[in-house]
Amino acid sequence: MDFQNRAGSKPGAGALMSQSESNVARRERLRKLALETIDIESDPYFMRNHLGSYECKLCLTLHNNEGSYLSHTQGKKHQANLARRVALEAKDNESSGPARAATAAPRVKKNVVKIGRPGYKVTKIRDPGSRQFGLLFEITYPEVTDETKPRHRFMSAYEQHVEPPNRQYQYLLFAAEPYETVAFKVQSREVDMRPSKFWSHWDMDTRKFTLQFFFRNPTRSYAGTGANAAASIGHSHINPLNPYLAPPPV
Repeated sequence: MDFQNRAGSKPGAGALMSQSESNVARRERLRKLALETIDIESDPYFMRNHLGSYECKLCLTLHNNEGSYLSHTQGKKHQANLARRVALEAKDNESSGPARAATAAPRVKKNVVKIGRPGYKVTKIRDPGSRQFGLLFEITYPEVTDETKPRHRFMSAYEQHVEPPNRQYQYLLFAAEPYETVAFKVQSREVDMRPSKFWSHWDMDTRKFTLQFFFRNPTRSYAGTGANAAASIGHSHINPLNPYLAPPPV
């Protein structure tokens, strides 16, 4: 077949392009033209993966080059997903408008320079009526402002990350700026939360925070009835200095 004398061919220009070659050349011209007019890097859904190809994060499609991605952005699927995304965002803004506006205010982070640990005093106490064992904490904060009030809370052994957790102990924390937070390790026993047994006081004049609490007495049951019960109670060998220790086995 004579390729040089065909209609439309020029001497020395070679053969005419086939249909597939013409399509490749047309797509390449369109790609270069689109890259000159469209900033593809500003597209929020355009992404290059580690294989060197391109992805549309909105439609989850894979493309071999920029031209294929640009053709996809003009297609029906991408346009429908864009319209669906805009409608969903508008619905979210209407439903959570006031709440989002309230939470949009910038939160100012306080940079407080710690000046060290406060002075403290711990006293063991006992209620003479109920024989309950308790603790009295006196924490001194001489440099706090008038608007600052010390705070306290109990922390379990599994919340802290300073020591290995031991469920036999818990921690009582005291905090007041600009002092460091101090923690005291106490027994992990039930605290009597009645107002007469658990109270705290902040003295503005002396800048001293006082907290007092008592542990609940453990309940003990004695086996036997009648004379046997009386004998077991009379010979239970309870330690008068620490009645919370379990009696030794008979």
